Amino acid sequence: MNDERSERAAALGETMSEARNALGAPPPGAAAAALSVEPAPLTHREKRLIVICMMLPVFLGSVDQSILASALPTIGRSLGEVHNLPWLITAFLISSTALTPLYGKFADIHGRRAAMLIGVSVYMAGSLISAFSPNMPMLICGRVVQGCGAGGLTVTANMVLGDIAPPKDRGKYYTYFSIAFTTAGGTGPALGGWISEHLHWSVVFLWNFPLCVLALMIALTVLRRLPRHERPHRLDVAGALLVMAASSSFMLALNLGGVRYPWLSATVLGLIAGALLLGAALVARLLTAAEPLIPITVLSDRAAGLAIAAHSFGWGGIVSLNVFLPMYLQSALDWSPTTAGLSLIILMVTLNSSAGLSSQLLGRVERYKLLPLCCLFVGIGAVVTLGLAAGHMTSRSFEIILFLIGAGFGPTAPLTQVALQNAVPARDLGAALGTMNFARTLIGTILVAIFGAIVLAHAPVGAAGGTLSRSFLDGASIVAFSFVFLAIGATLGLASLAVILLEEKPLGGEVAAPG
Repeated sequence: MNDERSERAAALGETMSEARNALGAPPPGAAAAALSVEPAPLTHREKRLIVICMMLPVFLGSVDQSILASALPTIGRSLGEVHNLPWLITAFLISSTALTPLYGKFADIHGRRAAMLIGVSVYMAGSLISAFSPNMPMLICGRVVQGCGAGGLTVTANMVLGDIAPPKDRGKYYTYFSIAFTTAGGTGPALGGWISEHLHWSVVFLWNFPLCVLALMIALTVLRRLPRHERPHRLDVAGALLVMAASSSFMLALNLGGVRYPWLSATVLGLIAGALLLGAALVARLLTAAEPLIPITVLSDRAAGLAIAAHSFGWGGIVSLNVFLPMYLQSALDWSPTTAGLSLIILMVTLNSSAGLSSQLLGRVERYKLLPLCCLFVGIGAVVTLGLAAGHMTSRSFEIILFLIGAGFGPTAPLTQVALQNAVPARDLGAALGTMNFARTLIGTILVAIFGAIVLAHAPVGAAGGTLSRSFLDGASIVAFSFVFLAIGATLGLASLAVILLEEKPLGGEVAAPG
């Protein structure tokens, strides 16, 4: 009886198999196998489309670092408060700095698309809060929220680049990112100055909404084609909070010291002591956490550490120029906010052009450091010249100096990015890029605060009470800006030293599989 049932079952199975073959249906398990098949490799056209689309979030995440530079005096007059104006820049930079590494790990856990959607959404919420703020405290809170969103835009876009291109080809793709980043830095002051002069300052936070909607659409559509390499991570929220607390305490001490309180007052000394204690707690956290905010393994790699240092000090100097040059031009040369902002277009164009041209050579020459290093020396010389001649600068000589600065720093941007991605394994790419963006923004934030303190220390006596912005309104000291420009030259000098020490490792020709 059992044998007869077995024969009938076998016959039924053969009949079903024949029917399935006749209908063209896949065999059992084929559907599951199809789900595990990797998507077809991206073509060059598809890769270029994705990178071009990622220029938008890079631009959005970068433009708000400088767009307020020319609008600060107008905002101060409108809200009737100037002594907290520097926080509109530093609050944005601090929040974006602290959250950048978290976004990198979140993107490794849940994918690049999810990180991009969250970043853009939070950025839009912060823009709304800022635009409709009735007072300075609310505006600063809006800038904090805006920075929390912006922290994920640039790092996620850079991770997308690492997903689709091997190190040897990332230089030419990074050209697009360099164009977006420097365009944001160059057009930000011009756009902010024009809006504040001809419209209402709140439009500074609303003009980008159509671009944000477009970025959301790109994240929902274009990023679907990306390969998926999710891996588990632990988000070091405690480390991010320590960064924000330590940075805020340090920035507050710089803003208050010598202006509202003596440098040796209990208030300023207490803030500095608090920053040191919080900094020590952050170091302890980095050394003991299972997955610290800043991966020690990435920093311990000599090539990765030098690439991060060169990138951070270089961009820190450029960001500082984007912030202080419009202020210098309005104060020293009596230019209008719009004209002062438009002057930086020369810096933007030359930096973009030199970055684009040099990036095409990265994968084609063996000594790929030589050109960026020589150009960087030219840029340093131009910044030092600006510092020495700040008191008698003409329009033409200023334009020549901007041209040399842009051409000088441009090749360093793609070099450092490619060198880092070539130094770390694919499994650490997100953490490495998050660390680079974190270091760049942190150093830029500290430099802006320090240089602001230098300007305040040399503010005119008539600018009592003042602040960084009040001193601009009343005519800041040329000597102060000279010190700032010379300090920026020294900052670029540190970047050149890191490039000199960076080993020229052969660039890989394939996209490494995550391990």
